[in-house]
Amino acid sequence: MRRPPFNLAKSLLGLALLLAVCPPSQAQERLPVDRILAVVDDDPILASEVEQVLSFGIVNAEAEEDDRAVKRRALDFLVEERLRFHEVDRFGFAEVPVEIVDEEFDRLQMRLGGAAEFANAMEELGLDEQGVRQVLARQVMVWVYVEERLGARIFVGLEDIRKYYDENLVPELEEKGNSVPPVQDVREAIRAVLREQRMNEELERWTIELLQNADIEDYFDSNYESLPPLIDSVSQEAG
Repeated sequence: MRRPPFNLAKSLLGLALLLAVCPPSQAQERLPVDRILAVVDDDPILASEVEQVLSFGIVNAEAEEDDRAVKRRALDFLVEERLRFHEVDRFGFAEVPVEIVDEEFDRLQMRLGGAAEFANAMEELGLDEQGVRQVLARQVMVWVYVEERLGARIFVGLEDIRKYYDENLVPELEEKGNSVPPVQDVREAIRAVLREQRMNEELERWTIELLQNADIEDYFDSNYESLPPLIDSVSQEAG
């Protein structure tokens, strides 16, 4: 099975981290007074979920971006992710290979600082490994669905590879003073880059289609003033 394209991989792993480390019950314990910021096809998104996305760096503030703008982007991220999950749910779930879940579990451990730190985090939050693996298996199912639905649309031909080689790779290497390898030596690497780019473009188009057909109620503007201050990190929140 192929790895998902970079943007999708970051999105899925980020959401896996969010769900694994901060399930709804834990979020409610942290923020007993919550607010509904949006409802996506009868599925509410809470202010605590937005804070979690920001706390774990899944969505980061950009230069000169204020609190309201970054929270708005975090909510938009959650709306889009929720739509994708709903679409996958409509088609059911296939069995996920254990080895793929193992790989994602190892990546999640590394992101949290290693096996020991991850075990401590699970213990503190009352989580178990099986529950985390179930969350990761669901992320993999989204990846499989996207590959099956969008991957068939993507074709990278030799002309595409040659154009990228001549117009992008060669000028970049020459500017850096590096040697330029023959195109046949980098053909498959270029193919992978172009496929990733096009997969992300298809993912964006698919998401726009989902947004256009979804029933979304947005309460961000009406509830923004009652939201807690922006949380920069887990450590700051804990302190």
